[in-house]
Amino acid sequence: MKVQNRTQRTKDLALMANKLRIESIVSTTTAGSGHPTTCMSCAEIMSVLFFDELQSDDEFVLSKGHAAPILWSAYAEAGLIPRKELNNLRKITSNLEGHPTPLVPMVKIATGSLGQGLSAGVGMALGKRLKRTKSRVYVLLGDGECAEGSVWEAANAAAYYRLNNLCAIVDVNRLGQSQQTMHGHNLKAYSKKFKAFGWNTKIIDGHSTKQVLAAFQSAKKSRKPFAILAKTIKGKGISFLEDKEGWHGKPLSKEQMQEALSEIGPAEITLKSQVRYARQKQSPVDFKVKDYNIGEMVATRKAFGNALLSLGKKDQTVVALDGDVRNSTMTDAFFKQFPERSFESFIAEQNMIGMAAGLSAVGFKPFAATFGTFLTRAHDFIRMAMYSEANINIVGSHAGVSIGEDGPSQMGLEDLSMFLSMAESQVFYPCDAVSTEQLVKEMARSKGISYMRTTREGTPVLYDKKERFPPGKFKVLYKSSKDKALIIAAGETVHEALKAQESLKKKRKSVRVIDLYSVKPVDAAGLIKNAKECSNNVVVVEDHYFGGIGAVVSGILGPVKQLYVKKIPRSGKPQQLRRKYGIDAEAIVKAVNR
Repeated sequence: MKVQNRTQRTKDLALMANKLRIESIVSTTTAGSGHPTTCMSCAEIMSVLFFDELQSDDEFVLSKGHAAPILWSAYAEAGLIPRKELNNLRKITSNLEGHPTPLVPMVKIATGSLGQGLSAGVGMALGKRLKRTKSRVYVLLGDGECAEGSVWEAANAAAYYRLNNLCAIVDVNRLGQSQQTMHGHNLKAYSKKFKAFGWNTKIIDGHSTKQVLAAFQSAKKSRKPFAILAKTIKGKGISFLEDKEGWHGKPLSKEQMQEALSEIGPAEITLKSQVRYARQKQSPVDFKVKDYNIGEMVATRKAFGNALLSLGKKDQTVVALDGDVRNSTMTDAFFKQFPERSFESFIAEQNMIGMAAGLSAVGFKPFAATFGTFLTRAHDFIRMAMYSEANINIVGSHAGVSIGEDGPSQMGLEDLSMFLSMAESQVFYPCDAVSTEQLVKEMARSKGISYMRTTREGTPVLYDKKERFPPGKFKVLYKSSKDKALIIAAGETVHEALKAQESLKKKRKSVRVIDLYSVKPVDAAGLIKNAKECSNNVVVVEDHYFGGIGAVVSGILGPVKQLYVKKIPRSGKPQQLRRKYGIDAEAIVKAVNR
């Protein structure tokens, strides 16, 4: 590019930055809410990104999601949404929400809960590498969110995987919501942190389009992930807003808006953008369930590992992530067979889920596995993945007190409650190897967040391999016309329920047993019908704290007898612990007879 053309280009991009500022101010004032000052600090960065740097197959994540108004403005100027729609910001009739969501189709990663965008960017960059494309991933972060540990989990992973197709831009505008950020305008402090994690960095004036352009060129030449640390001013361009505390999340009044627009001046310009919208389609797959013998003792976690391996052989878009417990979750066979499609996340569960969301966004089918109890740490990332409309299959092993001697810190006892509370999630809890493998198939075909709970110890195979397990149904394992009670269980406690059924049968008391393998969605009508046929004498037993299966069933049937873990458990043998905490066959028999 000739010097004259390059000079004009920087001027045009600076003018576009002011246009984005103006539109951000006007849209937030019209809405009566929003974050105009944080948009103003990143205007030059957004201008250069959208009207010079980003190519059609590149990915962009706005991690500082409260700057959504400038993202909508950039999309409007790029011709991807009608410019007049900016006037409907934050209205219930508009898809332009207060923080980015996929209601706007170009948004693949929902943000707003800070500290999450870089993890998604890592997943996207891994996906781009798997596809062997030359496209790049850009993530714009705020300096305030760099206080989140998850940012550094992501930075660590990006360096470990040598993601030189990943560029982070940190908008260092000095001010948080309440006060100055941890490092203020000490950009060297941010640089030292990123370098310590194995990144290359460049410190720039974030309001110089010339420096922003040059920084992106440096990023493309880097053999490591690259962080651009941009010194900016919150409220840039308006004298009464610049670097002033107390303006975070506050729109300007109409009078202040007019004063601000007069100060910025006119910004009439149109520039071409290469930014495009493309969302990957996923197709269903099938595989043969392994041959298991009825009565054979197989842990459901082992069956999950078998199914994942079979699925991976059939579908090249299936990828696995694990939190450094793959010889416990049983993802290790997949890791050995498909190392390119396997991503060790180490002890960083938040980042693991963020990476999975990023991989899903670029067309892969991630299965992420760790102990069920450790997923509670990643709850917010799972929640945001749901808002991202990510298709993520999550498997939590070592469920309940039935893990035995490892003790309460390793026992998944809250996981069902967590996943059940999420809108549009699926929750599966298989009791044997066959149901586990068949439910893995269902997960691979499903959209959204799917969770499967697996157990540590071996359990007897109950079903023939041809049996199907559609979501939203259950299996009746024992039934007669003389049933006096209905026992509803899932996972490990199905086998305790069957023991109780046999014990009661010897005493000439017939009870019905349901395997509620699909906890969500649930067949409410089927449960009501079976309960009525059993005189509404219903016992629900689960290896979980209150708020799991019992809560689902009582929400449908009304008050039922619930057996669940009521106290903080301790180490012991699995059967000892089930007895101690009242979820074994003996406790079920007593509950039926009450």
